[in-house]
Amino acid sequence: MQHDIPLREAARAIFEAVYPGEDWAPMNFEEAERTGAVHYRQAVAAAQAARLRFARDYARQLGLF
Repeated sequence: MQHDIPLREAARAIFEAVYPGEDWAPMNFEEAERTGAVHYRQAVAAAQAARLRFARDYARQLGLF
């Protein structure tokens, strides 16, 4: 996901909030990204869902004006 920096950073923030240490995830974000670990895939899915939700809310707000 190196090509979509904002989405990658959102996924990193979610990953680090949900899996704050080695007790929660067996690897850090970079390793999870490199290996495609389930922890990483879940964080990316959450970031994509959040982006979609924000886009919908923004479009709805624009319609109010």
